[in-house]
Amino acid sequence: IVKTFFRGCVWTRWFGVDPALRVDVFGELRLGDAFAGVSQVPGFHNDTRAFLFQGKRLSSGADATERILQKLRNKKEFTVLATVKQETLNSGVILSIHRSEQRFLELESSGQRNEIRLHYRTQGQQPHTEVFPYTLADDQWHKVSVALSASHILLHVDCNRIYERVVEPPSMDFPEETSIWLGQRNSAHGLFKGVMQDVQLLVMPQGYISQCPDLNRTCPTCNDFHGLVQKIMELQDILAKTSSKLSKAEEKMNGLDRCYCERTCSVKGVLYREDESWTDGCKNCTCSNGTALCEPISCVPPVCPPDSAPAYVPGRCCQECQREICSRLYLHSVKPCSFCGQDRTMHRVAPSICPELNCAESEQMTLPDRCCNVCRGHDFCAEGHCCAEHSECISLETGPRCRCRDGFRSLRDDEAYCEDIDECAEGRHYCRENTVCVNTPGSFMCICHAGYIRIDDYSCTEHNECASGQHSCDENALCFNTVGGHSCSCKPGYTGNGTICKALCDGLCQNGGTCVSPDTCICQQGFTGKRCETDIDECSSGFVECDSRATCINLPGWYHCECRDGYHDNGMFSANGESCEDIDECGTGRNSCANDTVCFNLEGGYDCRCPHGKNCTGDCIHDNKVKHNGQIWVLENDRCSVCSCQSGLVMCRRMVCDCDNPTVDLFCCPECDPRHSSQCLHQNGLLAYSTGASWVESCQQCQCLQGEVDCWPLSCPPVDCEFTLIPEGECCPRCVTDPCQADTIRNDITKTCTDEHGLVRFSGSSWIKHGTECTLCQCKHAV
Repeated sequence: IVKTFFRGCVWTRWFGVDPALRVDVFGELRLGDAFAGVSQVPGFHNDTRAFLFQGKRLSSGADATERILQKLRNKKEFTVLATVKQETLNSGVILSIHRSEQRFLELESSGQRNEIRLHYRTQGQQPHTEVFPYTLADDQWHKVSVALSASHILLHVDCNRIYERVVEPPSMDFPEETSIWLGQRNSAHGLFKGVMQDVQLLVMPQGYISQCPDLNRTCPTCNDFHGLVQKIMELQDILAKTSSKLSKAEEKMNGLDRCYCERTCSVKGVLYREDESWTDGCKNCTCSNGTALCEPISCVPPVCPPDSAPAYVPGRCCQECQREICSRLYLHSVKPCSFCGQDRTMHRVAPSICPELNCAESEQMTLPDRCCNVCRGHDFCAEGHCCAEHSECISLETGPRCRCRDGFRSLRDDEAYCEDIDECAEGRHYCRENTVCVNTPGSFMCICHAGYIRIDDYSCTEHNECASGQHSCDENALCFNTVGGHSCSCKPGYTGNGTICKALCDGLCQNGGTCVSPDTCICQQGFTGKRCETDIDECSSGFVECDSRATCINLPGWYHCECRDGYHDNGMFSANGESCEDIDECGTGRNSCANDTVCFNLEGGYDCRCPHGKNCTGDCIHDNKVKHNGQIWVLENDRCSVCSCQSGLVMCRRMVCDCDNPTVDLFCCPECDPRHSSQCLHQNGLLAYSTGASWVESCQQCQCLQGEVDCWPLSCPPVDCEFTLIPEGECCPRCVTDPCQADTIRNDITKTCTDEHGLVRFSGSSWIKHGTECTLCQCKHAV
């Protein structure tokens, strides 16, 4: 445990990093002149190659993808490194590992919103986006690293620690068909424009030290601590299971000391003791360890005098010498046209004694061992036979013959006596999982284990998951029960893998709407319309009543009460804005009053008052600069905002867009750009948006800006509670009181639970309930 805790505390320089822990993305992709739209250019340094990306498709091949994923799969510590020079206002993906819409690891930089975003899936397979406000797209070189260690994340830019957070641990369990893209998310979205160099993945904690060796680590990582906690919990679990098994073993040993058990054999209702022998038909049997072991009786061929021949006698297993053989079935050496009389001597048969035949002469046969002719197809078995149990008589063309029934084998060469074949013992059965083979006379049966139900003659399952409803099939799918589980197939008119079936709406349901049947969309909360194309304005519809100190802000799919200018939230974050309180602009210095005026705080604002007897100018102070009364100016860092000074108060607003004005600034008013090159394609590839348009897709707010799509997580109101749940069809969490229903729990390792054996469990830990294999327990409501 100590070794685990302090693992990795010693760092080696870049050239000393184990190659098995490093992924050179450029090297794996064999990036060079072979890729259209990607060209080699001078980089931040000359030690490695740098490439200019011009918005062209670039994904890894199957072999390279598998090599990269193999190094990352199920790892809890890794670092994403890149040196980039991104064009101003570009929103693009640096590196993306995804399957369809499932992003397992994606690093994105948005120049439109000045954000760095890390997309991944949590261990509960929920999509998660961590947003870091930072301007990376400024056409300058930056060294970027994102290091994850269990639930701990660090963002470094240019060797400066920008953010350090505790997040939901990511899942590195990649399914099949996962792909890796460099410089974009797919062939249509997230196109990175700029230069990249040294794009690396390090499967180790605090890999940013490879960029910045001076930031040498001195402390164990969060994953090291989690590993220590996990080892302690595993040892607790092993101790509890071992104690339980030891207690049961002692009880059994105490019981065995008081008894003696002799194993016996039960055959045809008769009980035989250990090593006892008996004869069963033509087999010698012995009881050995509770099992009847039988072998055929060995026969020595008899040596017979000239006036007799070997023949089988009813009730005997071996041939014996017989002088007179009256049974036509075993007639071997008796001369033709003779029969065995009552005086036990042979008599010749006169032709006049033969019965009259009811068949044509051409259909009559003369046999060498008979005095009389017979018709073809004569039933010799009807004259009598010596075929014993489990053997049947069949009439051949020239006489009868014994044949063992199915499931039996011959004990004699004439097949008159047969023994049962034990298909179970010899492995000649077809019983499958969850069954036990039971031998029966001539066949076998597959008996289901206790608690299992039959599927067919040879297989059983735990239960019929389809009939009980305990299956994962979509409601628009057909369920088929199979051994150990079930399979799903979408109904006609629906498409998918059976677990998820979507109606064929040609992808026209917008804003996260769900196609439930052809041409029918069910909208997410907050949207309406046939295609869910219309956002419900909860503010204008009177559905919301905010506090007087707050104003209702309509957002795509929802709303919230935002504090008015001059107010701020006191930290309680009430839904209707009751937690908004006045800002003392005078006391906090957040006012624009000039030196010749006096600031007076007002409810929701302030006033710049001129002292009695003075002639005040009415000027304003903005960004430590004097602005004259009535002056209008454009903000230096935002050319789309206009401010004015009015009697000591600064008023700012966004520029009004007049698309009919031919000189309108398209940078500030992208919605006025009529060019087709400025349009964007929706994620489904079927809808086009003009620049400036926005929409909601998969709980993300997306916007089209000059031909580029930028998406960011929907803003959600803060929730101050221990247990939260995201209801189906919604995007924002809500508070719940039942911890078993919660998606997210604030785990505090200082709080614990006590399990059924009195063992202390940390908050958030999981364990298998003792004595079961399928019951998982978790410490949620810790104290």
